This record gives sequence, structure tokens and C-alpha cells, in this order.
Amino acid sequence: MTSAPDAQAAPAEPAPVLEARDLVLRYRRKGEAPVTALDGVGALARPGAVTGLVGPDGAGKTTLLRLAAGLLVADAGSLTVLGRDPRRALDAIRPRLGYMPQQFGLYEELTVRENLDLHADLQGVARSLRAERYDELLAMTGLGPFTARRAGRLSGGMKQKLGLACCLVRAPDLLLLDEPTVGVDPVSRRDLWAIVQRLVRDDGLAVVLATAYLDEAEGCDHVTLLHEGKKLAEGPPDAFHEPVRGRVSLLEPDEGVAPRRIQAELAARPDVVDATIRSGRVRVVWRSAGAERARPAGTRALRPVDPVFEDAFVDRLAEAGARRSPPPAIDDAAPSSENGEIVVRVRGLTKRFGAFEAVSGIRFDVARGEIFGLLGPNGAGKSTTFRMLCGLVPASDGEIGVAGRDLRRARAAARARLGYMAQKFSLYQQLAVASNLRFYGRAYGLRGRRLRERVDWALDEFALRGMERAPAGALPGGFRQRLAMAVATLHEPEILFLDEPTSGADPLARREFWLRINGFARAGVTVIVTTHFMEEAEYCDRMLIMARGTELAKGDPATIRALAAGPENPKPSMEDAFIHLAGAAPGKGPEQRPG
Repeated sequence: MTSAPDAQAAPAEPAPVLEARDLVLRYRRKGEAPVTALDGVGALARPGAVTGLVGPDGAGKTTLLRLAAGLLVADAGSLTVLGRDPRRALDAIRPRLGYMPQQFGLYEELTVRENLDLHADLQGVARSLRAERYDELLAMTGLGPFTARRAGRLSGGMKQKLGLACCLVRAPDLLLLDEPTVGVDPVSRRDLWAIVQRLVRDDGLAVVLATAYLDEAEGCDHVTLLHEGKKLAEGPPDAFHEPVRGRVSLLEPDEGVAPRRIQAELAARPDVVDATIRSGRVRVVWRSAGAERARPAGTRALRPVDPVFEDAFVDRLAEAGARRSPPPAIDDAAPSSENGEIVVRVRGLTKRFGAFEAVSGIRFDVARGEIFGLLGPNGAGKSTTFRMLCGLVPASDGEIGVAGRDLRRARAAARARLGYMAQKFSLYQQLAVASNLRFYGRAYGLRGRRLRERVDWALDEFALRGMERAPAGALPGGFRQRLAMAVATLHEPEILFLDEPTSGADPLARREFWLRINGFARAGVTVIVTTHFMEEAEYCDRMLIMARGTELAKGDPATIRALAAGPENPKPSMEDAFIHLAGAAPGKGPEQRPG
């Protein structure tokens, strides 16, 4: 009896380029108990596919990538990379491996060309092969016109592309990317994904990437979900949808009702797992299917929708007991934006650096209790605008009124009424949590009993109890974010400036952050925020989108979204609108502005 012909057999799957089994790794610090970063984790990646690593801060994503790159050695378990054990054959693996850390691994004082040369030297690329490879990489990343520019003068999106090009100087078989799109605008994020997908499709490259964007996880071929060093689940993104099917709804707010008020109310309900704002509506994940839904006051419709990966992600982590601090108390008796009192007034704001005009004639008002967004592509001038509003950089021309003071003439008096949360969290990394709070409290003029009261408030309000003695630099990203916001609000400012406060934070930390900001705004605090997460722009009452230092668009989220509406996309998202506006802006692209 003969067996069936081989032609009838299913094609064999290609051998994995990365295979981890039962990996354990503990970080040890002198005088402290070991911290388990990975606890029995397994993972698999195959050629010609994108494998995503997702999970909250401290889940173990970066640790797993560093093990694969040969930068760490596991305490237990097995790991093969490109068919070899990194502990024994790292020299053979490295030439076939590309690794891009979170900070892109660039030398900022070197030019684009010099960074490529350095990485070519490190990777042993022969000089005779470089010109052709450089031309290919520069064309792919759009960096051809900028080879003589220092890396430190590139925008965030250009740094991201240069970091990727450096990883690809010697064509790898496996590319490891650690949150490559954090801190860059949606246009740059889209460009990077186009490059990665082309490499996977055309060259059969295997890519393993950690990401903080859950829509990026939806675009992966395979996803591994990690939490507190353990693997919770893995599979294609669609496989995650089924457990939440029938439990996801969209709520339509009544005319004139702010979606963020409905979202905050739902987030506090015990029958709700998750509530977010999407295109002016509130997306809800309920705890159970088929239950009677109590529709909040101020809403006019409730309809079921199909789940996406983000719904499943939050639900799975809630099931696993992911730690979340309680929503802040909301004082609806406090002054709000409804009284129309203007607390920030900007007219003709301009900033020149020599002959270069970074910001040109910006104009807007912000009312008390309003959340106002400053958005724009990398290099648009929004960070310069933000620093002028905070009094950190002097304006070249124009008027800035903050809390009734002229910021150009009475900077110290105005700044005493502001809170500022910097993009990189201006904390003293070696100081303990409580020491940071006391230090900044004194800097804001708090003393004695009042300082002790405010420090106690911050520890309770931001769920930092039990961490008082932990060094700020040792905290997971989400907790560093909490501490940075606690520092910024310790002196009860009237106006809060937040510069990309959720960059690098995981999805749970971002949700918690916006609930807190919503609470501050409803208590009468005015908030001005920059962000690259376009779904977060939905939490703003109004926003200004900039390009090349000038105003591109201004209005509430519905007004901004409407600018991108058309027959092919009648209900665009905020990200659709941002990409449409950035692409339609006249002149050279945003990436071509000087650093």
C-alpha cells in the first residue's frame, strides 16, 4: 500500500528565527530583593512575518528583546536565535541581526552619513558595498537630502528612520524593534510601518517588535501578550477578539455634551471594563454579554460593534488583575470652561532662531477648565510654542497672557501659577519618590504642615503609597508618569502644561492619565497638552494643529475631523484628519524643517 503523494501534503512551515521556551530572568541590585522580569516565558517568530510583543509597563517586552539581541543572558530556559544559542554563538548571530533600541542608538553629534558609516564599520560592511546600500536605505527612508545634517538636529520622525537605516546597513535576517514609533507623529509612524511591511513582503525579513500602539498590534501577523513577566496569550490578532464579542458598544453623546464627561462616568462603573473616546463617541467594553445596559444621561444611542484588538487587550489584562489606581474624585462645583473666562491669551506669537522662524504669528485663547491640545507633525514648532507658553523660552514677538499676567514682562509671577510636566519627566532619578515630592514642593514655596499635607495628598491621589522610598529611576514608566504629574500639581496650579505626557506609557497608564486630567479640568484647572496619540486628541475640548510653525487648523474634535471627510471616508478618525491635514499643507514636508 503506497502513501499519498508528497504533492498532497501541506507545505511545511519555515523554521522559526526566534524560539524561546520557559525563559526566566531576574534583575539583581545590591541590597535589594531580585526583580523577576521574565517568569517562564515562551515566544516564537517566523521569517516573512511581523511578531508583536504587547503588554503594560514592566511586562518583560524589552527584556525579551535584549535577550534575543544577546545583551542579556537568561537565568533559566532556552533561547535560539536564527537557529543558534546566543550564549554560545553570538558572534555568528550578530551579523544577521538588526536591533533598534527605544532611543534609536544614534550619535547625535555625528551626521546622517557619519552614523551610517559608524554602523557599517561596527557591522563589518565592506567599503565597496556601502555606496549602493546607502543609496537604497536613503531612498527608502527619505533621508537622501539630509546626509550632512547632524542627527541631533533631526526631527523625531527622521531620527526614527535613521535608526532603522542603521540597523539595516547590513541586510539582517531578523530585525528587533523596541517601541520604534514612540514619540513620533502619525505621518512618521505610518511611514515606518510602510518600510517594515515592504521589507517583510519583498525580502522575507522576520520582524519582532514591542509596541505601545494597539492598532499596530492589529497589523502584526502574530501577537504575544505579556503581563508582569508572564505570557498571558498569543496568536493572530483576530484570535483575541472572540472573548469580547457581544460586549462592545458605541454610545452617542447628546448635542452639546462633551464625550469626555460621559467617558469619565462610564469608566467608574462596576459593569464597565473599559471606556474610551473614538471619533466623538464613547466606546465601551462591558463586563458581561447580554446584560441590561443602563445608558448614561446625556447620551442618545447605544449600538453594538465588532471588537478590535485594543478591546481584547484591556479585557484580558483586567481579567489578569492588572493594577489600576482608582479614578480621581471630580468636583463639579468648581469653576469650569462654561463660564468662558479666558486664562491663556496668545496673539501673534513668533519665535526666531537667527534667520529661521520656528513659530510664526500663532493666535488662540484657552478658557478656564478647558483641555486645549497643541498638535502637529515632528518639526511643526509645537514644542517651541509650548515652551514659550510656559515661560521657558522667550518669544521674539507677540503677546502671551497667562492667568491675567503678561508672560513676557512678569514671567516669575505668571509661572508661580503654572504646573509643568516635561516630556522626559523632570524627576531626580536617584532620589526616592517622597524626596522628589518634598524637593519640588519646597521649590514651589510649600513649607511645614502645608508641604506635609500636599505630599500625603499626592501619595494617596496617585496611588504611590508603599513606594515612598523607591528611587524615581527604578519605577516602571507608568508610575514615573504618576510621580511626574504629582510633582506638577503639588502646588495646586491654575494652569497645567503637559508636554507629550503619555509618550512611552502603556495603554492602561494612558487611560488612567486621561481620567485624572479630566478630573482636574472639571475641577477648574486649565490644561494645555501636546500628544502624538491622535485618539488622545479626542479628550481635548479644542485644539490647534500646526505645520512649519504656522496654524494649519483650529477647532473642536468634530470640526477637525470634518476637514478630512469625503465620499471615500465620510466618518474619519482624528488620525485620518491629522494625516490629511499634514499631507495637504503647502510647501515642503514637515520633516524638512531644521531640527
